[in-house]
Amino acid sequence: MNTGSDEPGEVAVAADKAGTDRPGAGQGSGHEAERGLGSRAPEFVKARRLLHLSWQVGVFVVGLAVVGAGIVMLPLPGPGWVVIFGGMAIWATEFVWAQLVLRWTKRKVTEAAHRALDPKVRRRNITLTVIGLVIIGVLAGIYLWKFGLVMPWKIKDQ
Repeated sequence: MNTGSDEPGEVAVAADKAGTDRPGAGQGSGHEAERGLGSRAPEFVKARRLLHLSWQVGVFVVGLAVVGAGIVMLPLPGPGWVVIFGGMAIWATEFVWAQLVLRWTKRKVTEAAHRALDPKVRRRNITLTVIGLVIIGVLAGIYLWKFGLVMPWKIKDQ
């Protein structure tokens, strides 16, 4: 459970293409991606090694419980992926690897959103949706023409 540094209060910083690892870069914009990597534990916790280790274990256990609940929600009703990413965000308060995973995920989601909003992609999606709805309508019309408005199973037999 290494936060990237053995020194209390020291924050590990990863090189970024946007140059956000420089001091003062992007201040005032409030983006989490512009903060340094590492533990966000209070300073009095980071100052004591045993307390910091206990803090990390606690954060890991809470994050694991939330991620586990999200995994359970994947096949069951509930917002599984949202809860899983919530657990990852809990882990990201303390662990560099989780911060990097969240940064990568945010970047991929943003790229997918930009691609989905591309006019060519939207036009293609609308065209495919209309074609699919026409096919479903034709199949429903054929069924109604052939069988009428009856269910495909006999309710009386059950």
